[in-house]
Amino acid sequence: MNDAGRPTILVVDDNRDNLTVIGGLLKEHYQVRAANSGERALKVAVSDPRPDLILLDIMMPGMDGYETLRHLRGDPATRDIPVIFVTAMDADEDEEGGLRQGAVDYVTKPIRPAILLARIRTHLALKAAHDRLADQNLALEGQVRLRTRELELIKDVSVEALASLAEKRDNETGNHLIRTRSYIEVLMRELCRQPRFADQLDPHSQEMIAKAAPLHDIGKVGIPDHILLKPGRLTPEEFEIMKQHAKIGADALTEAIERVLVARYAGVETDSRYALDFLEKAREIAHSHHERWDGSGYPQGLAGDAIPLSARLMALADVFDALICKRHYKAAIPLDETIGLIREGRGRHFDPDIVDIFLERVDEFAGIAARHADAPHA
Repeated sequence: MNDAGRPTILVVDDNRDNLTVIGGLLKEHYQVRAANSGERALKVAVSDPRPDLILLDIMMPGMDGYETLRHLRGDPATRDIPVIFVTAMDADEDEEGGLRQGAVDYVTKPIRPAILLARIRTHLALKAAHDRLADQNLALEGQVRLRTRELELIKDVSVEALASLAEKRDNETGNHLIRTRSYIEVLMRELCRQPRFADQLDPHSQEMIAKAAPLHDIGKVGIPDHILLKPGRLTPEEFEIMKQHAKIGADALTEAIERVLVARYAGVETDSRYALDFLEKAREIAHSHHERWDGSGYPQGLAGDAIPLSARLMALADVFDALICKRHYKAAIPLDETIGLIREGRGRHFDPDIVDIFLERVDEFAGIAARHADAPHA
């Protein structure tokens, strides 16, 4: 076998005769490299060809074997190379100390060739098995990541399709879902820097709120067409029926949460934390995005911080979009007038801090509305 196909053994010893003897013993089976000090060994260990195993003397001037091993274990490039101590120190406590330092084996001098070769073969085989397992784990992790991305894509497409279905019933387009989610992302990006909101808008929570936002009007699937599609103003009786969409959506999502919990306790493998966080944010938004800061909203009449933050964000995003865009029951309202109406709702309809961020970032809102404008009806 040529050198390229042989494992490489690094022999470290300050005694030239020992290097010659051990090197002569190994050269038939392995590619041999040598170093006559700990300092030199550290340099050789990170140069090509990299050693597959190191035979390391303990008693050396300057950097001894123990210190050399500590450096090897502290470097990511060398920490996994198996090290066998080869030394004249033959007391039991010396062997125990060497193994505690991280050596894989301990061979005493004078060298017995058969013993040394057997130990080397054993630890090279173990290292090869460890490397194969590590490679298999990396491949498996890659497959898991790919599968997770595929499942996430399927889930995201399913959520968007379900949300779009609800919007289509209301004669809206999917652009409303894109716009409102984008408005919320602008608000969260700024609000997370404020102490009042930082704990509630960590990166995971922001992701869940953004993904859940398109389901805010999912309950509209339960509203009769003659009310949902009415071109004019609703009567008080019709409006009471329309208001039920918040509870309908929340109830549907509550059932989804219960199904996730049942699957979990029935032994079905699910990413329950992720699923529950997502569904809980969707339920909050669907149920409470028509609540008002002053308590005059529906369906529960919640006020102030009792309204979930996710729903307070959606409240402003949804109202802004409803005002500035044409709907089947109204014409679009100009941007300046829309801004004025949002400002008037500060502390009444909307969380004051959220309105303040909106006013600072209104140009971004207008840009989103323009980029994702609905196509005019033919």
